[in-house]
Amino acid sequence: MTTTERIEQTLGSYRESLLEHPLYKKLNSIESIRVFMTYHAFAVWDFMSLVKSLQQKLTCTSLPWVPVGSPGTRRLINEIVWGEESDIDLNNKPISHYELYLQAMEEIGADTSPIVGLVTAIQNGTSWEEAVTTAEIPEEIKSFIRFSLSIATEAPAHIVGGVFTYGREDLIPDLFIALVRGLAQQKDASVNTLLYYLERHIEIDGEEHGPMALQMMQELCQEDPQRWEEASDYAQQALSHRIRLWNFIESAL
Repeated sequence: MTTTERIEQTLGSYRESLLEHPLYKKLNSIESIRVFMTYHAFAVWDFMSLVKSLQQKLTCTSLPWVPVGSPGTRRLINEIVWGEESDIDLNNKPISHYELYLQAMEEIGADTSPIVGLVTAIQNGTSWEEAVTTAEIPEEIKSFIRFSLSIATEAPAHIVGGVFTYGREDLIPDLFIALVRGLAQQKDASVNTLLYYLERHIEIDGEEHGPMALQMMQELCQEDPQRWEEASDYAQQALSHRIRLWNFIESAL
C-alpha cells in the first residue's frame, strides 16, 4: 500500500460521513438550497486562499523573478490556480469559482450579503482576523474560516498541500447533483449557474486538479514520514471542520 493509499484509508470514514451526511436529504427545495449556499459560500471563498497560499510558497511571486522549487510543482500549482481563479462562466467569460458561485447565488435568490460583507471588509483593508471577528455571521462559520486561513497564512507548504489535497477536495455526492437537476424543472428560480458550477468543479477536480494535487504532495513530502503524517493529521482536522460546518447548516434548515 502506498503512502497516499494509507492516507486515503485513514481519511475514509471522514469522507464517508460527508458524502452520506443527512444534510443532503434536506436540500429538497429552492429555499433550502438558498440557505445552504449562503453558508457554503464561505467554504468556496476560503478555499481560494489555500490555493493562493500554495502558489506563494511553491512559485516566485516577488520581483525580480528567480526559479523557486521544482519546475514540476510550479507547473502543477500554476495550472490549479489558473483553473480556480480564471475559469469560464456560462458565457465563456473568465471568472473565478468564487465569483461564479456568487452568480449562482444571485440567480437562485440566495443571500449574498454575509459573504460579500466579509470579503468587502478585507478588500477595504481590515485584517482577515478582525473582519471575521466582527462579521455578523454564526460562530460555526467563523471557526471554519479561522482554521482554513490560519493554515493558509501560517503553515508550511506540505501541510497546506495536505489540507488542500485531502481535506478540501470537493465533497458533493451524486445525490446533490440529482436534486439540483430536479429543481431545475421548477419555475420559481433558476439553478442553471449552480448546476454549471457543480458540474464544472467536479469535472476539473476529478479529471485535472485531483491528480495534479496528488503529484504535488509526492514532491512536497517525498520519503519524509513526518511530513506525510503532518499532512494527514491536518487533513483530518480540515474534514472534521467540514463535518461540523455541514452539521450547522443541517441544523439551520
